[in-house]
Amino acid sequence: MSFHSQATQLINIARNGLAAVAFLIGFNAAAAPLSEFNAEYKAFQYGKELGTASLMLESLGRDRYRLSYQSKVSLFFLSDKRKEVSLFSFNNNQIKPFKYTYERTGFGSDSSLVAEFDRKKNRVLINKEESVEWQSEFDNQLYRLDIQLQLSQGKKQFAYDLINSRGQKRHYDMLVLGREQLELPYGMLEGVKVKIVRENAKRETYAWFAPSLNYQLVRLQQFKEGEEQGDIQLSSFQSKETL
Repeated sequence: MSFHSQATQLINIARNGLAAVAFLIGFNAAAAPLSEFNAEYKAFQYGKELGTASLMLESLGRDRYRLSYQSKVSLFFLSDKRKEVSLFSFNNNQIKPFKYTYERTGFGSDSSLVAEFDRKKNRVLINKEESVEWQSEFDNQLYRLDIQLQLSQGKKQFAYDLINSRGQKRHYDMLVLGREQLELPYGMLEGVKVKIVRENAKRETYAWFAPSLNYQLVRLQQFKEGEEQGDIQLSSFQSKETL
């Protein structure tokens, strides 16, 4: 494989495949109040380990929480690092965002975003400049809470509207395909397989959520034109009871 091909492969994984980690990595959904946790993941492509990701949910008191995500993937001297933080409230089984931040550094252009949700004006302020109408969309992370809640209720098909890490409104459909036994770095788990359907997307994304871990995301795999872009697998998980 030429250096150019290797560099192109890393960019595709980092910008497309591993970006899906931020898109889907979920958290503990069924309990009220939410349970704090720490989840660790390993990232692969065609069986080769390329990086890691982590997700942590912390209680800030008074029904407020912080969800923090970090990832790092590398190939030779090229690297891609991402960080996302969501501040939100959870009350009466409703999740409402306050502020979302995103940072990406590494090979290529760096990028960042700050989204602030104004409940009184029903607006979302993007990078303290542009504002868009807020129609109850989640930020790029928080809609995942409802994915696990819907699965715990036996739902087979549902959809979400959100504001992504570029400040753009997006719509995703979720389709449950069935259950599979998974052999992961974490160990053997049964997972509910879900297909993620994006509007006008060439990518195919599949996610597995484990009922034994309160429907925590345990695997994420993404393809583009038949080529695997990334395979994210759970390596460790601690809930509040074991932290």
